[in-house]
Amino acid sequence: QVQLVESGGGLVQAGGSLRLSCAASGRTFSSYTMAWFRQAPGKEREFLASISWSGISTYYADSVKGRFTISRDNAKNTLYLQMNSLKPEDTAVYYCAADRAPFTRATTEYNYDYWGQGTQVTVSS
Repeated sequence: QVQLVESGGGLVQAGGSLRLSCAASGRTFSSYTMAWFRQAPGKEREFLASISWSGISTYYADSVKGRFTISRDNAKNTLYLQMNSLKPEDTAVYYCAADRAPFTRATTEYNYDYWGQGTQVTVSS
Protein backbone atom coordinates (compact mmCIF):
# COMPACT_ATOMS: atom_id res chain seq x y z
CA GLN A 1 0.00 0.00 0.00
CA VAL A 2 1.14 3.57 -0.65
CA GLN A 3 -0.03 6.88 0.80
CA LEU A 4 0.13 9.98 -1.36
CA VAL A 5 0.30 13.66 -0.39
CA GLU A 6 0.22 16.43 -2.98
CA SER A 7 1.69 19.89 -2.53
CA GLY A 8 2.68 22.92 -4.59
CA GLY A 9 -0.72 24.21 -5.60
CA GLY A 10 -1.68 27.85 -5.33
CA LEU A 11 -2.77 30.96 -7.17
CA VAL A 12 -0.93 31.94 -10.34
CA GLN A 13 -1.58 34.34 -13.19
CA ALA A 14 -2.32 33.11 -16.68
CA GLY A 15 0.90 32.30 -18.50
CA GLY A 16 2.68 31.43 -15.29
CA SER A 17 4.11 28.15 -14.01
CA LEU A 18 3.72 25.86 -11.03
CA ARG A 19 5.35 22.61 -10.02
CA LEU A 20 3.26 20.12 -8.11
CA SER A 21 4.79 17.41 -5.98
CA CYS A 22 3.35 14.15 -4.72
CA ALA A 23 5.17 12.55 -1.81
CA ALA A 24 4.64 8.83 -1.41
CA SER A 25 5.11 6.73 1.68
CA GLY A 26 6.12 3.12 1.60
CA ARG A 27 9.04 1.24 0.15
CA THR A 28 7.34 0.22 -3.08
CA PHE A 29 6.81 3.62 -4.73
CA SER A 30 9.25 2.72 -7.49
CA SER A 31 7.07 -0.23 -8.53
CA TYR A 32 3.95 1.83 -9.25
CA THR A 33 2.76 3.46 -12.40
CA MET A 34 1.93 7.04 -11.38
CA ALA A 35 -0.42 9.64 -12.80
CA TRP A 36 -1.88 13.10 -12.37
CA PHE A 37 -5.57 13.90 -12.69
CA ARG A 38 -7.57 17.04 -12.04
CA GLN A 39 -11.16 17.89 -11.29
CA ALA A 40 -12.79 21.26 -11.85
CA PRO A 41 -16.06 22.19 -10.12
CA GLY A 42 -19.00 20.49 -11.74
CA LYS A 43 -16.80 18.39 -14.01
CA GLU A 44 -15.58 14.81 -14.04
CA ARG A 45 -12.07 13.91 -12.98
CA GLU A 46 -9.75 14.32 -15.95
CA PHE A 47 -6.60 12.35 -16.74
CA LEU A 48 -3.55 14.54 -17.39
CA ALA A 49 -0.42 12.42 -17.54
CA SER A 50 1.10 9.12 -16.47
CA ILE A 51 4.58 7.73 -16.04
CA SER A 52 6.02 4.24 -15.82
CA TRP A 53 7.85 2.97 -12.75
CA SER A 54 11.21 3.68 -14.36
CA GLY A 55 10.26 7.10 -15.65
CA ILE A 56 11.15 6.11 -19.19
CA SER A 57 7.59 5.98 -20.52
CA THR A 58 5.14 8.85 -20.25
CA TYR A 59 1.72 9.62 -21.68
CA TYR A 60 -0.18 12.90 -21.84
CA ALA A 61 -3.69 14.07 -22.46
CA ASP A 62 -3.96 16.29 -25.51
CA SER A 63 -5.18 19.15 -23.33
CA VAL A 64 -1.81 19.44 -21.56
CA LYS A 65 0.67 18.00 -24.04
CA GLY A 66 3.53 20.41 -24.59
CA ARG A 67 2.66 22.47 -21.49
CA PHE A 68 2.86 19.95 -18.63
CA THR A 69 5.68 17.54 -17.84
CA ILE A 70 5.40 14.55 -15.53
CA SER A 71 8.49 13.16 -13.83
CA ARG A 72 9.48 11.12 -10.81
CA ASP A 73 12.40 10.67 -8.46
CA ASN A 74 12.23 7.16 -7.04
CA ALA A 75 15.08 7.87 -4.64
CA LYS A 76 12.93 10.59 -3.06
CA ASN A 77 9.61 8.73 -3.43
CA THR A 78 8.23 11.78 -5.21
CA LEU A 79 6.19 12.42 -8.32
CA TYR A 80 6.18 15.83 -10.03
CA LEU A 81 4.06 17.78 -12.48
CA GLN A 82 5.68 20.83 -14.03
CA MET A 83 2.96 23.08 -15.40
CA ASN A 84 3.85 25.90 -17.80
CA SER A 85 1.79 28.39 -19.79
CA LEU A 86 -1.10 28.00 -17.39
CA LYS A 87 -4.58 29.03 -18.47
CA PRO A 88 -7.67 29.91 -16.45
CA GLU A 89 -9.23 26.65 -17.63
CA ASP A 90 -6.46 24.77 -15.80
CA THR A 91 -8.09 25.80 -12.52
CA ALA A 92 -8.96 22.62 -10.63
CA VAL A 93 -8.02 20.35 -7.78
CA TYR A 94 -5.05 18.27 -8.86
CA TYR A 95 -4.61 14.67 -7.69
CA CYS A 96 -1.81 12.16 -7.96
CA ALA A 97 -2.64 8.49 -8.26
CA ALA A 98 -0.82 5.18 -8.17
CA ASP A 99 -1.51 2.03 -10.16
CA ARG A 100 -0.09 -1.34 -9.14
CA ALA A 101 -0.29 -2.55 -12.73
CA PRO A 102 2.49 -2.00 -15.27
CA PHE A 103 2.34 1.11 -17.47
CA THR A 104 -0.51 0.81 -19.97
CA ARG A 105 -1.48 4.39 -20.80
CA ALA A 106 -4.59 3.93 -18.68
CA THR A 107 -6.59 7.14 -18.48
CA THR A 108 -9.62 6.27 -16.40
CA GLU A 109 -9.62 6.84 -12.67
CA TYR A 110 -10.85 3.32 -12.05
CA ASN A 111 -7.49 1.95 -13.19
CA TYR A 112 -5.70 3.62 -10.29
CA ASP A 113 -5.59 2.09 -6.85
CA TYR A 114 -4.40 4.87 -4.56
CA TRP A 115 -5.10 8.61 -4.49
CA GLY A 116 -3.87 11.68 -2.73
CA GLN A 117 -6.16 14.25 -1.14
CA GLY A 118 -5.59 16.83 -3.88
CA THR A 119 -4.10 20.30 -4.13
CA GLN A 120 -5.92 23.37 -5.46
CA VAL A 121 -4.55 25.21 -8.48
CA THR A 122 -6.17 28.50 -9.41
CA VAL A 123 -5.17 30.40 -12.54
CA SER A 124 -6.33 34.00 -12.75
CA SER A 125 -6.88 35.80 -16.04
